[in-house]
Amino acid sequence: MLAQQHRMRTSVQFSETTRSGARSGRRNLVLYAHLTDESSPSLGGFIVSKAVGNAVVRNRVKRRLRELAAVTLAESPTGLDLVVRALPPASDAGWQDLREEYRGALRTALRKARARAEGR
Repeated sequence: MLAQQHRMRTSVQFSETTRSGARSGRRNLVLYAHLTDESSPSLGGFIVSKAVGNAVVRNRVKRRLRELAAVTLAESPTGLDLVVRALPPASDAGWQDLREEYRGALRTALRKARARAEGR
């Protein structure tokens, strides 16, 4: 479960992360990573539209993504904001597929965000 202090709540937080964060897309998801100052807690947010499926399917996808993000944010408790946008194929994806794509997208987005922060 994603800890309460790590939940992204406002539209301003979502838009700041998606607009200024590094993006990495995969078949089932798009991940945005934004490096913030070390004093602020890491935040995670999820965008799962009705195109993914009905409410049951959307909530299943969100639960899976939330679990993946909880592990990431526990390892990096400060200085990182993540937004994960689920794409329609995520409704048919298994746990293993989502986990592999999430990890790959996270690695790529963090590499891009760090390069951007260093001014490259």
